[in-house]
Amino acid sequence: MQFRTRAIHVGNEKCPETGAVVRPLHFASTFVQPGAGDWGEFDYSRSGNPTRKAFETTLASLEGGCGALAFASGMAATHCAVSLLNSGDQVVAGSDIYGGTYRLLHKVTNRAGIDVTLCNTTDPANLQAAITPATKLVWIESPGNPRMTITDIATCAEIAHEHGALLGVDSTFASPVLTRPLELGADIVMHSATKYLGGHSDLMGGALVVRDEELFDELYFVQNATGAIMGPMEAFLCSRGLKTLELRVREQCRTAAKLAAWLAAHDQVDKVLYPGLTDHPGHGVAAEQMDGGFGAMLTFDLKGDFDATKKFVESTHLFQLAVSLGAVESLIEQPASMSHASYDPADRAKHGITDGMIRLSVGLEAYEDLQADLEQAFAAVTG
Repeated sequence: MQFRTRAIHVGNEKCPETGAVVRPLHFASTFVQPGAGDWGEFDYSRSGNPTRKAFETTLASLEGGCGALAFASGMAATHCAVSLLNSGDQVVAGSDIYGGTYRLLHKVTNRAGIDVTLCNTTDPANLQAAITPATKLVWIESPGNPRMTITDIATCAEIAHEHGALLGVDSTFASPVLTRPLELGADIVMHSATKYLGGHSDLMGGALVVRDEELFDELYFVQNATGAIMGPMEAFLCSRGLKTLELRVREQCRTAAKLAAWLAAHDQVDKVLYPGLTDHPGHGVAAEQMDGGFGAMLTFDLKGDFDATKKFVESTHLFQLAVSLGAVESLIEQPASMSHASYDPADRAKHGITDGMIRLSVGLEAYEDLQADLEQAFAAVTG
């Protein structure tokens, strides 16, 4: 079956008891067992829940994995993956990563004696140089957040495996519609399900998908032991979101591409970072590993200082000033003061997160309306 067909049917079989085409929610925290020491498929909802399993089954199919695990948030999912490491191990991460991941690695994971190294993974040579015998996990994002850098996932997988390390990919920006990292050799793919998978700004969730059953079992053990699971209501909403995922992402990509081209020609814009533009450094790689679209996230640098950028993001009406992304509503933010404020100032400067940077999450509104909204914000800044 094709992607959009699997999104609707895999894991969403009719209710065996009633024939309902939408499976019921299971809010139960515990399940009656056949006998003492004789366990059924479900026993306690931290360990497994029918509604959560339905979402996990669909997502595993869409990503091409052997299994998926759903979490309370994207950071809970990332934390589970990092929890595979032991004191003395090293994680090498890309330098263009979500601020929450940066915070987790530098201010939580490091407390356990795990070394953290950031490098620009757009050049494989940088990754090769950063890896040491202690490296057990390589963690990348493509497209990166917030600079929209593109990393060659297949090449990173080869390098990581050559050194006996796992490759984890935060694929939140791409979604499985555009990129399926497991097919490119990655071991773990992570999604903040809060974003495109849910798609409506009404849930919190995260997920890990893997292609190796032994690795799946290790991650399941950590999830069950630590308990940061997705609740049944969130799992139900995620399952519903997956049914329209491809249609939403494809349309959002089309609008984002038009906005990127328009912004690139605007006299108040210094530069636009969008992998769909042919002058983007990662355009060629993106065209190979992204399936029929370049994403609905874009970043641009305003010709102005911190205060001018702040005024711009506070002047839009359809683009709502908020962190997060991937929903039907378009969002706008200033990374330096919002999504990446957790970066140390020196690291923000080092990794190109400027005061004039603006990040857009393009939703499902009409292109003409979104363009007009940005135009009036430009006028407000110069006004």
